[in-house]
Amino acid sequence: MCYGYDGDRTLTESLAARGLGRRRLLRGAAVALGAGALAAGGAASALAAQPGAAPAQAATGLGLGHGKGRKPLVPPGKISIQLYTLRDALGGEPGYDATLRELSRIGYNKVEQALGYYGRSARELRRFYDRLGIRATSSHDGISETDEALRTKIDNARTLGQKYMNVPYLASSSADEWKRWAERMNVEARAACRAGIRYGYHNHAHEFTADLGRGRTPWDILSAELDPRYVHLEIDLYWTVTAAIELGESDPEGFSLDVIRAAPQSVLQFHVKDRSATDGDTSDLGTGIIDFPRIFQAHQVKEYIVENDRPDVTPIETARVGYRYLRR
Repeated sequence: MCYGYDGDRTLTESLAARGLGRRRLLRGAAVALGAGALAAGGAASALAAQPGAAPAQAATGLGLGHGKGRKPLVPPGKISIQLYTLRDALGGEPGYDATLRELSRIGYNKVEQALGYYGRSARELRRFYDRLGIRATSSHDGISETDEALRTKIDNARTLGQKYMNVPYLASSSADEWKRWAERMNVEARAACRAGIRYGYHNHAHEFTADLGRGRTPWDILSAELDPRYVHLEIDLYWTVTAAIELGESDPEGFSLDVIRAAPQSVLQFHVKDRSATDGDTSDLGTGIIDFPRIFQAHQVKEYIVENDRPDVTPIETARVGYRYLRR
């Protein structure tokens, strides 16, 4: 689930329409890939995720960190976190203000906005973030139902100082509906561009697995119809890897890189969440099977956004583990 949308259920439904069941575990050549990642890079990733792990231990010989004179794969100024990951802490204990203060202490200076402003106006929230040294550089916002709603969305994003706004989720079995959504997103993206904001689309897995007829997928339509002059992509790496596994691809990371390279749109942001080796669920960074260094070396983005739909321990621990992993 991402920002309240059940991408896992939609994936299952798209596969069922093809007469396929879920592949919860890696198989075939992908097993060897996963085992290699766990034995080498994955082992160091898990170490990096552990509280108190030394950077030198986590990075030695594996390209996960940056030794003396080596440029880091992920510059610290490009690390962010999707606030949906922290929804339980934001709406419960310790609460919104305490949670954001803890994010600042961990080292985050960027967040991706979601789930509203928790009783503040955009201006009030900006002042709060400014005091913490945090900027809401991105957001997840649905397609606006009216032009007035679009203006409000853009005005709020400008007030918060955002560089990006992204549509978080769309699902339909109708090719015509995907085309209509793409047309509307192009309209919204042009309006956002006039305000100095990049407008993007965030994927799940069903865009690659749903069959809309004549061999077309939602991703085929989006990549063909979204105007690359105005619309960028926020690629969720967990979901591209998961789509690859469900489609029987032997190289899930290679599939993800093919998606990135083939898209006419620029890939400016990554959602970075890991995949459990045991049940295929989301997991904290460095504890799963995704070879992030391989992807990061092949394609650099403007923001690396930590996420875990279901935090392994607590939301704050997921934030802490994710930041440590990307730094090391």
